[in-house]
Amino acid sequence: MNACFSVIIPTCNRIEVLPRAVKSVLEQKFRDFELIIVDDSSTDTTKEWLNQVSDPRVKTIFLAQNSGVSHARNKGIQNSSAPYIAFLDSDDAWLDTKLQKQRDILLQHNALVCHTEEIWIRNGVRVNQCNHHKKQGGCIFSQSLKLCAMSPSSIVIHRSVLDSVGLFDESLPACEDYDLWLRITARYEVSFIAEPQILKYGGHSDQLSRTVEALDRYRIKSLVNLYQNFRLSNTQNSEVREEVLRRIKIYKPGCVKRGRIAEAEELDKISGELQRIL
Repeated sequence: MNACFSVIIPTCNRIEVLPRAVKSVLEQKFRDFELIIVDDSSTDTTKEWLNQVSDPRVKTIFLAQNSGVSHARNKGIQNSSAPYIAFLDSDDAWLDTKLQKQRDILLQHNALVCHTEEIWIRNGVRVNQCNHHKKQGGCIFSQSLKLCAMSPSSIVIHRSVLDSVGLFDESLPACEDYDLWLRITARYEVSFIAEPQILKYGGHSDQLSRTVEALDRYRIKSLVNLYQNFRLSNTQNSEVREEVLRRIKIYKPGCVKRGRIAEAEELDKISGELQRIL
């Protein structure tokens, strides 16, 4: 019989923090899960450590070539078996009640997507979130356009949702979660647990937000793809157009300043096409 949850941890060269993440899953009060750890071709001692993990609920996948977090998560999904998929970034950790509380909400509300509030820790110190980062539930498509409104480490998604909207876009080296959440929230309401259930760690040097240049480039790409290739309501179409134009207005001057003329011209082309539609 399949487990209730398939928990997927992608990792690459994070042996310093991976054991903390794995421990937080194995110590969950709700124990009906499988844990799939996808090692994206680490060159540190991750493989040796994973080979010593003996818990029967743990499955390890070793990728021969480094292909990025989206590919690693998708590989985990493709090798999972439970009806609900949960993700945990290898630098974050769960509180031991997370899966239990989410299971209760999912059953009570017959929900397909659920996320939780989070505790932020930067450089070892707890910090308060800005108001615009506060999480919420329900129909959150409009909120999700402005920022990444759900944390990958907090979310649980029913397999049927991913069958409907697709998996992580492997062409995006960053903002892949922003992209998937837009596709999900365009079609589904989400349940929300206001009590924090994850510890979200930041400040370290290998975070994607620190290592990938010009994140808005990939947000714009995601929005354009959503507008052109995903079925949206008329209201959602209008919201996406406005958000693309807003982001281009902010991002394009930086391209010009840094000599990325071809990129600036492509943004002008996109902006012109969208303005003709309005």
